[in-house]
Amino acid sequence: MATLISFAGLPGTGKSTISRALSVAKGAVYLRIDEIDAAIWEIDPDRDIGPESYHIAAALAASNLALGHTAIIDCVNPWVITREIFTAAAKRSKVRILGVETICSDPVIHRARVEERTMDVPGLEKPDWQKVLSRDYTPWATADVKLDTAKLNVAEAVAEIERHL
Repeated sequence: MATLISFAGLPGTGKSTISRALSVAKGAVYLRIDEIDAAIWEIDPDRDIGPESYHIAAALAASNLALGHTAIIDCVNPWVITREIFTAAAKRSKVRILGVETICSDPVIHRARVEERTMDVPGLEKPDWQKVLSRDYTPWATADVKLDTAKLNVAEAVAEIERHL
C-alpha cells in the first residue's frame, strides 16, 4: 500500500542518507526539498522560496501516490505548518502518512557530520555548525518514528522505519 513518508530533522542528522537508503530498499519515489530549492534558485537566485518547495514536493508526491507508489520526502521540515503540508497531501491522496524525525543526540558526532559533509546538490550552500544550532526548528512531538542517528547506523534506521510501515 502506498504511503507518504515525511522526514524531518536538522542538517547533519542523517535524513538524506537514511531516506535514500529507504527509497532503494522499498522502491519508493524520493523527493528532496534541497533539489527543488536549488532548481528555483538557479533561475532566480534572490528568490525567497518560503514554503513553495514543500508545496511542490507535496504535489509531486501526490501524483506518485495516485499511481500506487510510496513517496519519501527528504527535508528539514522544521515546523508544524510545513508538516501539515504533507499530512494534507496524504489525506487528499487517501494514503497513510508516516512521520520520521532524525536527531543526533551526540553534539560531537553531529558537528563532525555538519563540518565534514560535502554538498551533493550544485548551488546549495553548506551550513556551518552555528547555522545548524541557530536554525528555527520545532521538534516533532507526534512523529511516528524517532531515530537517534548517534545510536543507529543507516541499516538499523531503515529497519526501524520498515517496522512501522
